Amino acid sequence: MIPPAKLPVARRSLLRASCHLALLAGTGAPALAAPRRHGGRRTAPGMPDLFIGTGGDGHTFPGASLPFGMVQVSPDTDTARWDTCSGYHHGDASLLGFSHTHLSGTGIGDMLDVLVVPARGALRLDPGPLDKPEQGYRLRYAREDARPGYYRVALENGVTSELTATLRTGIQRHAYPAGEGHLLIDLSHLVQDSSDFPPLIDAAALEWLDDGTLVGTRRVWRWAKGRQIYFAMQFSRAPARIDFFADDNAPCPPGTRAITGKRLKAVAWFPDAGSAPIVVRTGISAVDVAGARANLAAEAAHFDFDAYAKAAQAAWDGELARITVKGGTAAQQTIMATAQYHAALGPTLLSDVDGRTIGLDRQVHTLAQGEAAYSAYSLWDTYRAFHPLQTLIRPAHAATMMADLIRQTQQSPYGPPVWPLQGVETGCMIGWHAVPVLAEGMAKGIPADYAAAWPGIRRRALDFTTPTQDNSLGIPLYDQLGYVPADLLFESVSRTLEYSYDDYAAAKIARAAGAAQDAAHLEKRSGNWRNVFDASVGFARPRLSDGSWTSPYDPVQLGHSSKWRDYTESNGWQATFLNQHDVPGLMAALGGEAGFEAKLDALFAAPSTLPKGAPPDISGMLGQYAHGNEPSHHVAYLYAWCGAHWKTQAMVRRLLTTMYTDKPDGIIGNDDCGQMSAWFILSALGFYPVDPVSAVYVLGSPLFDQARVSVGAGKELVIEARGQGPDKPYYGKVEWNGQPLDRCWLRHAELIAGGTLVFHMQAEPDKRFASAPAGRPQAAS
Repeated sequence: MIPPAKLPVARRSLLRASCHLALLAGTGAPALAAPRRHGGRRTAPGMPDLFIGTGGDGHTFPGASLPFGMVQVSPDTDTARWDTCSGYHHGDASLLGFSHTHLSGTGIGDMLDVLVVPARGALRLDPGPLDKPEQGYRLRYAREDARPGYYRVALENGVTSELTATLRTGIQRHAYPAGEGHLLIDLSHLVQDSSDFPPLIDAAALEWLDDGTLVGTRRVWRWAKGRQIYFAMQFSRAPARIDFFADDNAPCPPGTRAITGKRLKAVAWFPDAGSAPIVVRTGISAVDVAGARANLAAEAAHFDFDAYAKAAQAAWDGELARITVKGGTAAQQTIMATAQYHAALGPTLLSDVDGRTIGLDRQVHTLAQGEAAYSAYSLWDTYRAFHPLQTLIRPAHAATMMADLIRQTQQSPYGPPVWPLQGVETGCMIGWHAVPVLAEGMAKGIPADYAAAWPGIRRRALDFTTPTQDNSLGIPLYDQLGYVPADLLFESVSRTLEYSYDDYAAAKIARAAGAAQDAAHLEKRSGNWRNVFDASVGFARPRLSDGSWTSPYDPVQLGHSSKWRDYTESNGWQATFLNQHDVPGLMAALGGEAGFEAKLDALFAAPSTLPKGAPPDISGMLGQYAHGNEPSHHVAYLYAWCGAHWKTQAMVRRLLTTMYTDKPDGIIGNDDCGQMSAWFILSALGFYPVDPVSAVYVLGSPLFDQARVSVGAGKELVIEARGQGPDKPYYGKVEWNGQPLDRCWLRHAELIAGGTLVFHMQAEPDKRFASAPAGRPQAAS
């Protein structure tokens, strides 16, 4: 195997450098079977439906993974559309095969590593177009079946394919009709985009080892620029031969044992493919081939597919049992279970069985016993509800992730992560939102060495010589002027608002680390949100470097000129409420309680129009509230601050019942690594963390008659909604552990101790509930 550092970057001659020879024998393959119609399956109420989110813009996938597992082995239907960021889109009439890594619910695509295509008949090395699958190796399919940890599909060529997984390996079983067949392993398969520039793969290698293991690697420049993946694959039966194909599908001479290049493929031939199912087990690693082989040996030592599938089901049964519900409709129970499933797919494991992992410094690190490293932290999205959910139902796992984020903050040249993917900081979105996740963990007593993160946090926030990416542009101007100027930098308003929140969170870690002077500076700077709030119009508004406001101003618009946008996937309406840490300050800026309530009413009542060219992420519109995108997720709960909590009750119930369905397009926007799902879970339970760092949850409107939540350490939180009904979103009486609750919020420490929360539901609002200042969320400070 050629070491990764020596893999060629430039295209090389096939016969001069790419093919290394040995002698093997081989045979041919029969013709393709007739296509069969695609179909799906329904799930029982209370069980996850893995096809929810695979249609519309949910960007999820239906394949097999373990909770937070490294491998997600799943079918891919396309690679060239935004619809298929996950590799799969419900309704596509053909699939390309089954790859081993996938992103769940993201707005950018990557991964899809090590595609396996179970084929028959003539050898086809290119996929062919989506609308004409017969021109390539694409296959029409029917009768899909998916449940947590398992996927099954009938292919047009007569093969039935099944998928399951361990933490670090993918297991496939392909049952062929009688006769010949082959498996194509395509390392050129990956997500593509109109903005991509070749080569997206600049180095790859494949090798067939003497012990019957196919190993390989590739370096990919898609979203995570330069990430490297390694794999080791074994078959339950020895193929008659392995053929290799180099760049441009150039065939290597018979007997080739290893090749290097960029877009490589291998074909394993089975003249008796139909005699028994072929099981393929594949380990992956972000470190090296040795890591992939060790992962495979440790987790997939046999070829008993059913045993792996049974173990995967048991793992998921344990995870999904953390929250159980009664009542609601059958569809709502399915949505809840599916949301729990999606909120346990990632962040995805990155460390190998020996503890080695790749850090954000691109170096190999070995973790201490009991530690683990993770990838695919979609922190711009997930700090809002996904991570708070983990602290509630998986406190031990949350502690593992806190330690991991601290390590990544120490290792990254950029400081706190924002969107790390397989050892690469993508710098995607804005801010450095690992900081609020850490500050939240610290506030909730999740054990970790938070002070160890402070030097990295300080570098990002206060040392202007620190390297920067798109997410952290303009910090010196933000520090000097008190805002990011709209004539010098794109997305200036959203940057100012989100940098302010990160400053608020960072200040808490600074104080805990003993850096009092830095903490004071960050606390002051966390008020910079005021510098982009124009009281004369009542909106967050772009401001120029000379201190003037842009003009004219329309809060529906995305920017003050065609040069760039002033907001990140939002507009003035949505950005105005992007203030999670100083809601009383925002309320005062809007004229007090009455003005704040009126402004919230106006947000939800405004026409749901968006300007031409608005990003598709701004979806799920209710007025100018956009539930399909994260900046709006806390807004329905803000009525609690002005004494109109009954409006929060009504609005949360409305969002729960209109923004989620049990159909493939049942997630109104990208699931964003479980954030959309986490919003549903917490809101359906009856509370939500408007400001996660405060360790306080604001009450909403519970959806189910009863929910039982395991909160760790053998303790249970029971939530009852007595008199519940679709026409009863309101309540005026709430009890906590048998005592009346005269406030509309609860502390994390209260929930994590276990107990019983009872809502007495009713059809008419009780406008007195939590209307007095003592009952409002600011009383928690």
